[in-house]
Order: sequence, then C-alpha cells, then structure tokens
Amino acid sequence: MIVVCGEALMDVFAAGETATGLMLDARVGGSPFNVAVGLARLAQPVAFLSAVSSGFLGDRLMAALHAEGVNTTAVARPSAPTTLSLVGLNAQGVPAYSFYGHGAADRQLNLADLAALTPLAHQVQAVHVGSYATVVEPMASTLRALVERESKRCLIAYDPNLRLNVEPDLQAWQHTVAWMLPRTHLLKISDEDLGLLQPGLALADFAAHALSQGVTWVIVTQGGDGAQAWCAQGHVQVQVPSPRMTVADTVGAGDTFQAALLTWLSEHQALSAKAIAQLDLAALQTALRFAAAAAAITCSRRGADMPRRAEVAA
Repeated sequence: MIVVCGEALMDVFAAGETATGLMLDARVGGSPFNVAVGLARLAQPVAFLSAVSSGFLGDRLMAALHAEGVNTTAVARPSAPTTLSLVGLNAQGVPAYSFYGHGAADRQLNLADLAALTPLAHQVQAVHVGSYATVVEPMASTLRALVERESKRCLIAYDPNLRLNVEPDLQAWQHTVAWMLPRTHLLKISDEDLGLLQPGLALADFAAHALSQGVTWVIVTQGGDGAQAWCAQGHVQVQVPSPRMTVADTVGAGDTFQAALLTWLSEHQALSAKAIAQLDLAALQTALRFAAAAAAITCSRRGADMPRRAEVAA
C-alpha cells in the first residue's frame, strides 16, 4: 500500500457569466488528493492521510475518495472550512491558482492523528508527501514526524509543488526541501518550481546535489518538453518527450506523473528503497515513458481527471 499525505480542497473554475456575476464549477482536488485518486485509478492500493472538513464540501471530498476506492482510515474530520482554490487558465491551458484557506481543515493534521495509520502499518510500502501541506502548520510538523519515522523502512516519494500564494516565504520551502532530500528516494519536481527554489541553477547541478544528499531518482518535469531524470547508479541522465495531444489544460498533470511513477515501481516489484536503488538506466527511462503517457491523458481532459490503468495501457 502507498500512503499519500497532504491537502484536499476544491478547485473552482469559472463556468461562464450570468447577468449579475459568474457561474462557478467546483471540483475535488489538491495535489496529494489527486495523487491518491490517480494511484487508485491505476489499480494501486492507496490510503490518504489528511484532515478533511466535516462540512458539506468535505463530505463531497470524502465521497470522491470512497468512490475511487481510496482508504480513508487515516483522514481526520475537523470542523474547519475547506480550502478553495480559484483556478484561472491561460490560452495554453496552464493554470494559475488563488487559494482561500487560512485556518482551513487541510492544515489541521496533528501528531496524534498519526495513530490512525497504525492498523495499516504492516501494509505500507511507500509514503508520498508534497505541496503546501509540507510548509503549513501544524500539518508540516506532523508530516515531518511521519517521514522521519517511515524513511527507515519505506520508500519516500516527494513533490515540493510550490504554492507561494499559500506560503510566500521562499525560505520555508527551501528549508523543507533541504530537510526532505536526505530522507527522499523518489523526488519529482517541475522545472518551474525549481526555478523558484533555486533561480538560475542548472537542472543537472540540482540533480547532482540531490543525489549527493541521498535521493535515488531525481525527475524534473518540463511541461510540453517532457522530463529529464537522473539516478544514483553512476549519476546517469535520461530524457523523454511529452506525447503529442490536444491540451485541454495541465491541471493535475504533475500529480498524474507522480502517481504513474509509483505505479510503475509497484508493478515492477521496486516499491522499496533497496529495490529502486538497484534499477538501471533502462528501467528509469521506461518508467518515465509510462508516467509521461499517463500525464498526457490528463492534459487532454479538463481539470485533474486522471486516467485509469487500461487507458494508459492503450
């Protein structure tokens, strides 16, 4: 089983004008939420660790998780409101986000809530963390405690997924990334996020630093230009293009990519720190192509509508 940790929220899109305002289309979302749903659709056993509002929007988020088959044993239900993410798309379908979530439920995961994972402990092979849940309190401290505990026995996957309009202090993100690197086996980061974290730093230089800190696979996604990756075995580098498709938008593409990488590792009996370290360059390239194919399907559909396993195979 893979445990995905982080926020769950509502992505809100403009759906047309009315005589007095706008129609809004609210969809379940949040980067870790999307990863969890993506894994379930790719036929992977997955549990979600988060705090989801006990209000009607939280109920909708929970219903979506249940419908997809995501285990919600470790989801806390505080009375705080649900974060809203207003999503604007440019002409290329690239999203810009405005978050309304101060004091919201998806920040309210406390250390005591980790006890809910105990019944699942014997099943857990990997833990994925990412996005703003890693930098807002108290959830950030809770996730650090979990990573510190589980990195000694599980594969740790990490996607920083910077959201400076949630936490504008860049140093908070930089400190979190620095803390995570020695505890991460699979690191995926977009070139856009890397440009924010380390302006002007070459991708290969960042990868070399991450590998020196103990990361096993470093993947940098580059939107329409595909992805580059490096692995610890000889610090080799590979690159794959993005499949051609008509882009509806890119919402959820990175989350799909990460879910697909974890799926590929699971399907190849490599969902552990030891196993991923033994994979060679050819395996890395094959995993990237699988992930790129999955992400392309998401890009062809509006919103974070992740593919099912049969669609990727096709």
